[in-house]
Amino acid sequence: MSVVLVDAGAIGAGASGGILGALMPHAPERWNGKKQFQFEALLSLEPAIAALEAETGLSTGYGRIGRLMPLLDQRQLDRAREREADAGRNWQGRDRSFRWTVHPPATGSNWLAAAAAPAGVVFDNLSARLDPRRLCAALRTSLDARPNVLLVEHDGLQHWHAGKAELASGAVISADRLAVTAGHQSFPLLASLFPLPTELGMPVKGQAALLDARCDPAQPLIFDDGVYIIPHADGTVAIGSTSENSFDAPFSTDAQLEDLLARAYALCPSLADAPVIERWAGLRPRAIGRDPLVDLVPGDANTVIATGGFKITLGIAHAMAEAALNRLLERLLGRSVELPESFSIDYHLAKAARIKR
Repeated sequence: MSVVLVDAGAIGAGASGGILGALMPHAPERWNGKKQFQFEALLSLEPAIAALEAETGLSTGYGRIGRLMPLLDQRQLDRAREREADAGRNWQGRDRSFRWTVHPPATGSNWLAAAAAPAGVVFDNLSARLDPRRLCAALRTSLDARPNVLLVEHDGLQHWHAGKAELASGAVISADRLAVTAGHQSFPLLASLFPLPTELGMPVKGQAALLDARCDPAQPLIFDDGVYIIPHADGTVAIGSTSENSFDAPFSTDAQLEDLLARAYALCPSLADAPVIERWAGLRPRAIGRDPLVDLVPGDANTVIATGGFKITLGIAHAMAEAALNRLLERLLGRSVELPESFSIDYHLAKAARIKR
């Protein structure tokens, strides 16, 4: 295919160019189509990253380092043990099964503080990390080498009709098919292009920080009640992230990030003296039905939308992209594409209607 990738800003400058890079599976209980989709995406991402790094010679900082989750009391401990069995049933990869294991309280650790996990700790060996910016750089290097791909930056899509895309600059691109994948901006963009009864999602602000921790990159990431501690391959550690539905300054950090850092230092005291080298804020796309949104647009079999993965997008973007392209080409290929029902536009529109009532 001949492809034009149009970005209203710079490629990778939005939420894709953040600093966190957490690749964490959903909890293994109450298994459903969305969780299965994410699980398979996390598995297929590893060989896809390896192929990208081999092609470009660039590192993405990927590592399957696992995840620690502290347990505070007996109730959490009992629930974690139930999930241990759920993981044994549901986390079954092609080559191996992945584990969710419960361990007694740690002592003498300089990573996760013993006081933060009085009832024990969960470790899963499925979680991983990568550096979002390095990933974007590797992807761009790969695309730059392809003669069938044109990258257009700082010139967003304004109109789409009858196979013609008009950009903000006035440039017109003739194309058979359109994929709307503009993060949180996908929702108003789609609403401006098609007569939908409501926008299908919203931006959610997140704040994060990057520390010059000189940390062992093999340490597992830590997750506890919305706090992420991600050791990166270069020794830095990312701390995230807030989830703000209401905000006045989408790209500025504030006291909420300082509170987050204080909680991270309580979990991991060895980070308390590490210099903060960057504070980051950005907007992530959350579809109104909370699940990802990957579907053909009603009334136009030549337009697909793929967005709304919110916190899990980084680990499933490649799978969302493949599904979106297959949806666009399913008539040409002569086969249907199966996706979870909760990924459909109809599902999200129905959820929006219930919210309005």
